[in-house]
Parts: sequence; structure tokens; C-alpha cells
Amino acid sequence: MKLKTNVKHLQGSLRVPGDKSISHRSIMFGSLAQGVTTVRDILRGEDVLSTMQAFRDMGVDIKDDGELVTIHGTGFHGLKEPGNRLNMGNSGTSIRLISGVLAGQDFPVEMYGDDSLSKRPMDRISIPLRQMGVAISGQGERDLPPLTIHGSSSLKPIHYQLPVASAQVKSALIFAALQADGESVIIEKERTRNHTEDMIQQFGAHIEVTGKEIRLQGGQEFRGQDVIVPGDISSAAFWLVAGLTVPNSKIVLENVGINETRTGILDVIKAMGGKVQLSQINEVAKSAVITVETSELKGTEIVGDIIPRLIDELPIIALLATQAEGQTIIRDAEELKVKETDRIQVVADALNAMGADIIPTDDGMIIQGKTSLHGAKVSTLGDHRIGMMMAIAALLVEEGEVVLERAEAINTSYPSFFDDLKGLING
Repeated sequence: MKLKTNVKHLQGSLRVPGDKSISHRSIMFGSLAQGVTTVRDILRGEDVLSTMQAFRDMGVDIKDDGELVTIHGTGFHGLKEPGNRLNMGNSGTSIRLISGVLAGQDFPVEMYGDDSLSKRPMDRISIPLRQMGVAISGQGERDLPPLTIHGSSSLKPIHYQLPVASAQVKSALIFAALQADGESVIIEKERTRNHTEDMIQQFGAHIEVTGKEIRLQGGQEFRGQDVIVPGDISSAAFWLVAGLTVPNSKIVLENVGINETRTGILDVIKAMGGKVQLSQINEVAKSAVITVETSELKGTEIVGDIIPRLIDELPIIALLATQAEGQTIIRDAEELKVKETDRIQVVADALNAMGADIIPTDDGMIIQGKTSLHGAKVSTLGDHRIGMMMAIAALLVEEGEVVLERAEAINTSYPSFFDDLKGLING
């Protein structure tokens, strides 16, 4: 796919797709609740559709009329053994969180995914789930998918300190703990996105969070709710960077989720001197309108406990850093190596091929700016965030063409991405 280059300005407003993390969880919680759950503004990307189909395969009645998703929940004890393997596609969220759901189900299930997902380690969930009494096995020492699980109706509670900062691992253990006999304690390495904890309370159950420590009792039940999904800040991040770096630009993003565990990119933009403004803040929905304008940027250091708050945005933040004066250092982000791709190496390779100056490290990158970018032939390698990052990078190219291979990966989280880009270019 040939990408648009040498864009002179971006103008306009748009609504980004629904938050992917909340969309996944709304399907899961709705399926595990008693009664009916409705979900508006859900993301209909391939990852979320994988979650939806998995619960349908386990007997949950889920209807989608294009505007409203209606889920007739079965409760934790109403799921049925699927008549087939569950296809997780490219979705690490689906396979990890559903593993936690299956931990308390007394039937066997095999889950598999595409080539990319099949390279992602599942030992980070299989090790603690085995401690709870779950029979779970994958391929090789790190339990790569396909993953076979036979849960237990008498799960043991767990006291577990997470060795990695991962919302997916935490959430998998929370779903398992909700089905265990007694109280479980989960201690995070660093605080990560807390959508699961928020939704437990929204669906009428109880969870206690003190700093990095999470306590919850098994045997709780959920009640169906009406859920409105805010826009995904991870998807908004591409337009934030585009608005900051493309000349003569101003972009208004409506209804963007600003959950405090997800707004690290806004802190980075401010630290780099970017013009970003929040308005129409909705404290209940944790959403706002975000406006950005072309800015003179300076390098910064991105390390420590901010990393979990922007882990998915680091590829596009790396592009932002190439357009900032001075050096930007990213550390403590080794989690990037086990995403859809090794995002540290892939980001460095792709942007360096376009003229950037990025040195990959074991846990991040050292980025020298400001650099001019030129045309190149690049590939998403099946990673949606790499694809969208390259599309924004191409806007800054003045000479040469940018050809993106495997651009269809973007459909994983943002099917309307190129339509929205066209609207901003013509705005």
C-alpha cells in the first residue's frame, strides 16, 4: 500500500473508535453477568470480534445491530463447553483474559491464534493459574499458543506478586480469583490500566485496591449493566502526534477516554512542550475532548512508573521523539518485546529506514532529534500499531514514497483509520 506523503496541514475533528480494552471487558463482564448488558460505541475491530465470538462459542447470546451490542449473560456458571477450538486471532488480551475466565470452568478448551499470537509467551499466566489448580499447557518452555486449559470448579485463592507490569496478566488472575474459594491478593509490580477493577464495581461486585495491592473475594456475582465505551486514547495517540508534528495543523478529538492509568502520553506531550488542551471533561465517564496543534518540541526522558500508562503508545511516541529537538530516552519498557512484534526492534528498524536516528536497547530506545524523514519500503509485520505509526510518519516525508506492506493489520484495532486520515487531510 502506498501511503500519503508530504502533507501540508491537518485540520478537523473526529471521534476515534471505542476503547479496545474496555470493549473487550464489556463483552466479558456482560457474558459473566446475570441479566442483560447493553454496550454502545464498542470497537468493532478484529481483536474485539475474537472475544465476542469466543463467548458466543461458549453459549452466550450476543446480538449486534451495528449500533448496540446486547448480551444475555449466563453468569460464571452458565458457560458451556465449546464444540470447537477458540480462535483468538491476533488478540493477546482475548487469550490471556479468557484464560482467567476458563480457570473456573470444569471443561477443557483449546485456544489458538495467528502466527503473531503463536509467538507470544503465555507462561506469565500459566504459572500462577497452575498454582490455583488449573491444568494449563502450551508449546515449549514459555507455553506459547495453542493453549489448552481444563479449569477447576474448586479453584484455590492465590497470593501472587506479579513479576511484570501487565494489565492482561493482572486481569486474568482477577477473573480466576472471582471464581476461587476465598480471598486472593494480587500485588502489581507497577500500577497498570485499571479497567477491570473499575468494571467489577460497575457490575455490582467488590474489589479492594490499596496502592499496588488488590484484594477480592471469590464467589461474587455480576449484574447486567448499560455500558458506554469512551474513545480509545491508544487510537487517539496517532492523531495527537500527527497534529503536533505536521505543519499548520489543529485536530480536535471528541470523547477520548482519560482514565488516569492510560494518560501517560498526555504527560509526555506536555513534557516535550506540545500544545495539548483538554475540555468538556466528564468525570463519570472519564472522557474529554482533546485538542492539539503543531508545536515546537524538545526531547525528554520516559522511564519508570509512567511506562505502564503508555506502553501501547510508545511506538508513536518514538516517532514524536524523532521530530523533537534533542535526545529522548525510553527505558523500563522491556514489555514491548512481547507485544504483537518486538516493538523495540521493529520501531527502530522501520523509522531508521526512513532516516531516523534510533538506537534500540534491551528495555527501550535512545532517539536523536530532530530528523528529516524520507521514503522507504516498510512492513507492519502484522502489528496494527506499527502500521498506523508508519502512516503518520509518511505524512512528514518530503522526498520519496512510503510503501507499507501488510497494511490490513490496522483493521485489528482501527478499521476506519485511513478514512479518518483522509478527512483530516481534506479538512
